Amino acid sequence: MKIRHLNLKNWMNYQKLETGNLLDRMFVIGPNASGKSNLLDALRFLRDVALPAGMKPSGGGLQKAVRDRGGLSKLRCVNARQDNQVWLEVILEGTDKAKWVYRLGFKGEGKANNRFIVTEEYVEKDGRTLLKRPDDQDKNDADRLTQSHLELTTANAEFRELPHFFSETTYLHLVPQLLKFANLIGGNTIEQDPFGQGFLQRVAATGEKTRDARLRRIQKALDAVVPYFKDLRFVKDDISGLPHIEANFTHWRPTGAWQRESQFSDGTLRLIGLLWSLMDGSSLLLIEEPELSLNEEIVRHLPRLIQQVQKQSKSARQVLITTHSEALLSDRTIPAEEIIRLEPEREGTRVHPLDQQEKIMLASGLSVGEVLLRTTKPKNVGQLESSLR
Repeated sequence: MKIRHLNLKNWMNYQKLETGNLLDRMFVIGPNASGKSNLLDALRFLRDVALPAGMKPSGGGLQKAVRDRGGLSKLRCVNARQDNQVWLEVILEGTDKAKWVYRLGFKGEGKANNRFIVTEEYVEKDGRTLLKRPDDQDKNDADRLTQSHLELTTANAEFRELPHFFSETTYLHLVPQLLKFANLIGGNTIEQDPFGQGFLQRVAATGEKTRDARLRRIQKALDAVVPYFKDLRFVKDDISGLPHIEANFTHWRPTGAWQRESQFSDGTLRLIGLLWSLMDGSSLLLIEEPELSLNEEIVRHLPRLIQQVQKQSKSARQVLITTHSEALLSDRTIPAEEIIRLEPEREGTRVHPLDQQEKIMLASGLSVGEVLLRTTKPKNVGQLESSLR
């Protein structure tokens, strides 16, 4: 299943947002604080709503998904004014090419306990309406509106493909230090592990045959870019039983030297995490700034690397990527259709479409990095140095 359109109303930076057509690989660009992460978080939000309470240590569903983001006052766009409803719509393409529509609107109940209630929930498949709320049952029992049908397995039998898809969404912003020092930090891993602290546990939970096949593919990639790299393997500590990834580097000893992940460079760990995530599942993958810690020349090859993994997978993951990197977008084979360019305005962030001059520049052979990233630079960045005088 793939998301083809994402539409938002009163969501964080966005008073109203329509992404347009989303392809299997999309890059989200824009100035700092324009809402790149908030756009991805709309999809993470649907994942959190779709996770039944029993699948998360501290519960799940609509109420927790809103509270985890600071409540409705933090979630609702400040430009919403008197409109107190937050609204999300996704249009999806199923594996059988079926067209799905899912909409969810909600607002504060306005009572002392300040719950959040569903104002609209709608599911459509190939033009046939499968769910439309509020319905008669909701009107007879208002408490039902505190839950989305995404989170209720007893209510979503006709469209269970949707909660399954949303709940398997992966968000990756791997912080190498959290992985290197996970044992020292302890077991306080954030739910859904967005920063990769539990990455080794996910590797360990993968079947041996699949795990070894993925590591062999990653090994080939590392061999091309990491000096003196030789082998990659998964091991468990003989004493603690904790999982580790080890790499062998050639030197004066004939057998080389094995190092564990705590000795890897930050860039090596981020590249391993990125490659593993691309191969780990068929659901949506959200990646924040993959260029961090990586050599610029490696960054230039990431778009084709992502595309290659997608082509080689039986059920390739759709990937949405935020980036500030001109090197990453220097690949001239990246079409403008794969770019979501965000522009902050007084009434909220919007998608900034291409103008005629930009279309001409791209048609002449310039990359999207050369043409579009320049428009996302802060207008007064030249005054940064003098601002502290």
